[in-house]
Amino acid sequence: MNQSVTKALKLLDLFTEDNHELTLKEISHRASIPKPTAYRLLSALEANGFLYKTKENEHDSKYRLGLKLLELGQIVSDKLELRGMALPFMEALARDINEVVHLVIVNQQEATYIEKVESNRALRLYTRIGKSSPLYIGSGPKMLLAFLPPERQAEILSNSELHPLKDDKPIDKKMLLKELVTIRESGYAYSIGEQDADTTGISYPIYNYSNDVIASLAVSGLSSRFEGENLQILKLKTLETAKKISRTLGYKREGE
Repeated sequence: MNQSVTKALKLLDLFTEDNHELTLKEISHRASIPKPTAYRLLSALEANGFLYKTKENEHDSKYRLGLKLLELGQIVSDKLELRGMALPFMEALARDINEVVHLVIVNQQEATYIEKVESNRALRLYTRIGKSSPLYIGSGPKMLLAFLPPERQAEILSNSELHPLKDDKPIDKKMLLKELVTIRESGYAYSIGEQDADTTGISYPIYNYSNDVIASLAVSGLSSRFEGENLQILKLKTLETAKKISRTLGYKREGE
């Protein structure tokens, strides 16, 4: 990491419950760096919202932590809240259907798996908590991509070529866009063998209190078990669980 970035981040650690406001002189002394260097680093942090200056005179300045840290902290808090609320429902669903259950979110330009409940079957999928995947591969990621605003979709799909995980043949963007429209209209995503061979995935959206899609609930297993009547049962139970999680997060459909 760039040394200037490292030094700037260490300055943030100087602010504590007992020291929520520090002068330039105090920061320079505690960080053991010259005042001009401290001022330059503090100015960069201030310009980006990580600090704000509460007082300035000809002799010194005072700084406090900025609202950008609150914003970032809220993002982390929301994701932890989502995991904690969703996990009991995911565990109940996994016990009921005995298939692998995932919780997937958008993380910048990719999809990230933030929770997973295994089945009791011998098959083990290669997904893990923290794994990232392109948003155009797999039912969980594609569900999220389908509900992103058109401009975000265009940005994510702007690469000259999109490739599957296990094939060099590029993905047809026009067909993908049609599939995303279908996912949005039908309210669920379906994929076969896109992340693991001989496996099928189905996913449903999870909404928050603002009626925004913030995650997808994905169920995966051997394709031979995702057929006929059993597929309809899996879809119904996954949908019901996604609705329960959404209601727990404050989601209400129009008219409720």
